[in-house]
Amino acid sequence: MTTHPAALPTDHPPVAAGRIGVLIVNLGTPDATDYWSMRRYLKEFLSDKRVIEENRLKWWLILNLIILTIRPGRKGKDYDKIWNRERDESPLKTITRAQSERLGRMLAAVDGRVTVDWAMRYGNPSTESVAQRLVEQGCDRILSFPLYPQYSATTTATANDQLFRALMKMRAAPAIRSVPPYYAEPVYIEALAHSIERHLATLDFEPEVVITSYHGIPKPYSDKGDPYGAHCLETTRLLRDKLGWSEQKLITTFQSRFGAQEWLQPYTDKTVEKLGKDGVKSIAIVNPGFSVDCIETLDEIGREAAETFHHAGGKNFAHIPCLNDSAEGMAVIEAMVRRELSGWV
Repeated sequence: MTTHPAALPTDHPPVAAGRIGVLIVNLGTPDATDYWSMRRYLKEFLSDKRVIEENRLKWWLILNLIILTIRPGRKGKDYDKIWNRERDESPLKTITRAQSERLGRMLAAVDGRVTVDWAMRYGNPSTESVAQRLVEQGCDRILSFPLYPQYSATTTATANDQLFRALMKMRAAPAIRSVPPYYAEPVYIEALAHSIERHLATLDFEPEVVITSYHGIPKPYSDKGDPYGAHCLETTRLLRDKLGWSEQKLITTFQSRFGAQEWLQPYTDKTVEKLGKDGVKSIAIVNPGFSVDCIETLDEIGREAAETFHHAGGKNFAHIPCLNDSAEGMAVIEAMVRRELSGWV
């Protein structure tokens, strides 16, 4: 930590400065699986205007009188199935922390002024608390890295919103950069391809179809100009080219729809069911839009999609892990961060 005494009046309070922060931001996680922990998390998440574009009064009634009465208990049971008992936290928190720690070691050799930390858009550690910690450590420049390869207003944009809300409370706010979407970056496509090939080599069967399953968004969001769907399709296209596979071998679907309105299609659950009923016996699913394994990948795909496929007549099912803090995953994160720090380090 350094100060700039020459630039300040002699009676001015000391100002920590001269360091560069890298802030990894993931979606979020409940603090525990009990009803009230789940309720707090879901309330924060589903109250976000970027996530739910609905009449606010109407949505407030639906959220508080119906959803937050029923859903916390159900989701808590789902989180129980994947909970990291050793650390008493969700896998998403465990892995995001590991990514931050590994990146910190990688960047230490690049520039000793760099401090790496991690935060959640919803839940803890909060974006505001970590941003404040970085500033207190002397970071007058911060590179924010929302861990979403494909851009959406419901993910990347709201993560950036939250960071700037934190800055609005600061007297001396740092300069900010944000890592752009990297859905088509060669290092990302190569990492996905290598991870898929490495995992498939461990299986005792060859999938007839591999599904790239992305988190969905409501179709009206896309119709209004959200580029997310197009980004997902481009990731799959580039990945297909890299692997040398056909359009029938590697397909795109969208999962995790919520509510009654139409979401981006085709839907993952319906596709998996149809493949099983059509006589396909072996499939694998990968989640390129998730940088870290979480409830949507470990439970919704690893358990629910597998059960759907087997019940529909399928035999062999594999879920390919996210890049996480693997060598491939960290190569992507390091490459993007080092590029966006250009001029600062």
